[in-house]
Amino acid sequence: MRKILVIGAAGQIGSELVPALREKYGNDNVIATGRKTPLPEIITENGPVIYLDTLEKDLLSKALFEYDINTIFHMASVLSATGEKMPQTAWNININGLINVLEAGRRYNIDRIIWPSSIAAFGPTTPRENTPNTTTLQPTTMYGITKVSGELLIEYYFKKYKLDTRSMRLPGIVSSETLPGGGTTDYAVEIFYEAIKNKHYTCFLKEDTVLPMMYMPDCNKCMIDLLEADVYKLKRHVYNITGFSFSAGELAAEIKKHIPEFTIEYKPDYRQEIADSWPKSIDDSLAREEWGWNPNYDLEKMTEDMIEKLSKRL
Repeated sequence: MRKILVIGAAGQIGSELVPALREKYGNDNVIATGRKTPLPEIITENGPVIYLDTLEKDLLSKALFEYDINTIFHMASVLSATGEKMPQTAWNININGLINVLEAGRRYNIDRIIWPSSIAAFGPTTPRENTPNTTTLQPTTMYGITKVSGELLIEYYFKKYKLDTRSMRLPGIVSSETLPGGGTTDYAVEIFYEAIKNKHYTCFLKEDTVLPMMYMPDCNKCMIDLLEADVYKLKRHVYNITGFSFSAGELAAEIKKHIPEFTIEYKPDYRQEIADSWPKSIDDSLAREEWGWNPNYDLEKMTEDMIEKLSKRL
């Protein structure tokens, strides 16, 4: 029986991952943690919730002991755009928090730790088309630097302490449930809210900016699939993952099929430079070969589902 601790349950991924995990493993077996951001009702009303700051080692150790945790999803992170505004904070939370989780995992014999990396680990020197799993990692943001450092750390803890650590380099995540949290790909969520409410959106990226993306249901699937993958089939600890790639203009055109009166203008800001340093498309063939990764959504299917869900709510 898995007893799962989800650190960072209030974030864009954590807030939807927790219900998905509870559906599979049982409400009482998935403990959600929060720090400052309020957790959604679907989390607080359907299972255990505790306060946890990964920078406070004693609180982390107490949670692992009291709830008999054997699996950790460490989702807490300062994202790319926010990280450029406060790089020292990003390093402190993203790296020192991860080290604390890894150390606690080692001491308490945690069975498995899932920690997401990001396409932000890549940089201008990385091939931008069909980016391979093994390639140059020279990011230009503090967020990216913390992701590369984190990848090295989880490899180190496996080799030195045999701690089962697993990671995926996530692309931009599009969610119908949670508002953006300071990432460069946030436009792909904001655009739906503005299209439905105001029929207009001002995009902070150029029209032809192409980035890899993934719809949140596929992200949940990816997390659970990697968690359950047979350790003997995994030949590495960090995997490229993607759903599909599209430009800001292509997404706008797809939205217009459902909302014909929607208009968009493009006013690139500092986030454009970050986006230009990231890949346009990702080669995730190793994840497909080694643990059967296969997304369910494409641009058309995602857009239809997003508009249907948000229209009912807004």
